[in-house]
Amino acid sequence: MTQTLRHPEKAHKPDNPSPRKPAWIRVKAPTSQEHAEVRKLMRAGGLNTVCEEAACPNIGECWKRKHASFMILGEICTRACAFCNVATGKPGAVNPHEPDSLAQAVANMGLSHVVVTSVDRDDLADGGAGHFAQTITAVRRRSPATTIEVLTPDFRGKAGAMETVIAARPDVFNHNLETVPRLYPTIRPGARYTHSLAILAQAKALDPTVFTKSGIMVGLGETRDEVLRVMDDLRAHHVDFLTIGQYLQPTPKHAGVDRFVTPDEFDDYKRLGLEKGFHLVASTPLTRSSYHADKDFEMLRAAREKALAGGLI
Repeated sequence: MTQTLRHPEKAHKPDNPSPRKPAWIRVKAPTSQEHAEVRKLMRAGGLNTVCEEAACPNIGECWKRKHASFMILGEICTRACAFCNVATGKPGAVNPHEPDSLAQAVANMGLSHVVVTSVDRDDLADGGAGHFAQTITAVRRRSPATTIEVLTPDFRGKAGAMETVIAARPDVFNHNLETVPRLYPTIRPGARYTHSLAILAQAKALDPTVFTKSGIMVGLGETRDEVLRVMDDLRAHHVDFLTIGQYLQPTPKHAGVDRFVTPDEFDDYKRLGLEKGFHLVASTPLTRSSYHADKDFEMLRAAREKALAGGLI
């Protein structure tokens, strides 16, 4: 099957030169033996990772710890968000062996917590929800002690998709808002802010025990007040865990960086988020949805147990 794909850097868009990165977000190139081993394992299993496809700045650190975030349903996305480095185009057929291959990789790596995300698959009748469920089931079968976090697309227009995913009983349901609603038309044009909020609430309604999680990028031109309103919206929709990180422009063809948010501002967002009632807030320049997800899950579980014991929820 011929695939039509487009990388954002090859699109006919004007260049957006990125300002020089400050010292607090510069990272070393990955060179560890562990990094090479994880890459070899992924290639052997025909697996994709969001670490590579999205050009995550933390790949060296995470893969050195042998922690990777898997990206299922192929490597070609049906949408073209202005911030994302994943290729856009017409995807190929879904690999029916992918859930078992991923489960084998999780077992081989000895992961205590795994993050599974995907490209958008608007071409599929269920948006890929069934494939998510099969992947959760395969990991549970092979590694029953491993906790599972899914970071899903929004499944717009796909009736029953959320029910399918939540019925497979992930430990964490994550769906990122990505930015403030004012910036959706330019940054996330294929999505709707209110719909993304609604599926986060739906996940909790379908399974009150599941942890819900969402994340945003800052440095795209949002204001502090807009970020605080997003926090309020997420708490109104019963989201437990918020991640906030600095937007880093993958190529000059992507949305430009408006500014680099300082570490002090990230600390302030964390303080305010916790005051608003989130069980956990990860807010640093290098924070990404799956960064330190294994450690964060333990803290999230402990925070909820503490809140239950104190009669706060």
